[in-house]
Amino acid sequence: MKNVYEECPSFEGENYLIRKLDKNDLNDLLAIYSDKNAVPFFNSDNCHGDDFYYATKERVQQAIDFWEDSYANGYFVRWSVVDKKKNAVVGTIEAFHREAEDYFNNTGLIRLDLRSDYEKRDCIVEVMQLIEKDFFDLFYCDKLATKGFPSSAERIEALKQLHYAKSDEFLVGSYDKYLDYWEKCKK
Repeated sequence: MKNVYEECPSFEGENYLIRKLDKNDLNDLLAIYSDKNAVPFFNSDNCHGDDFYYATKERVQQAIDFWEDSYANGYFVRWSVVDKKKNAVVGTIEAFHREAEDYFNNTGLIRLDLRSDYEKRDCIVEVMQLIEKDFFDLFYCDKLATKGFPSSAERIEALKQLHYAKSDEFLVGSYDKYLDYWEKCKK
């Protein structure tokens, strides 16, 4: 498998295309990150207080610049989730290999941010299935972990359908501890 930071793969399914985030996604990203109904389902754990509510193009552009810089430095990948029928970006996925001195060491962390009208079980299942089959190899990890928000029954149902198990372990960040992670181990 190639280094994800040298050649970023795309993944395509029946309804969605997952491809590396692009500066041309600005307007669609504004629709996602200014969606007040979606913000509660953005994983901002260990993000130094950023809640990812971005109400202006300028703020979204700053985020894009940061995400591109982070990719160039090998910190994480940020993919865009494109609804193929509408030819619109409806979400993003941040992914990285996590080294830590806690339970979530050697874990591929997946942060899925979706516009609120896409925070639906079927969408989450298809998107997660598209990326998770190559994820262990792309990020050299033993398990995957993603946030399962108790207030999103749709996300919880999707994670159960995908055979993720709720973890009782804390993800230990720089300044805090976080719960509500769901995990899937490599077979």
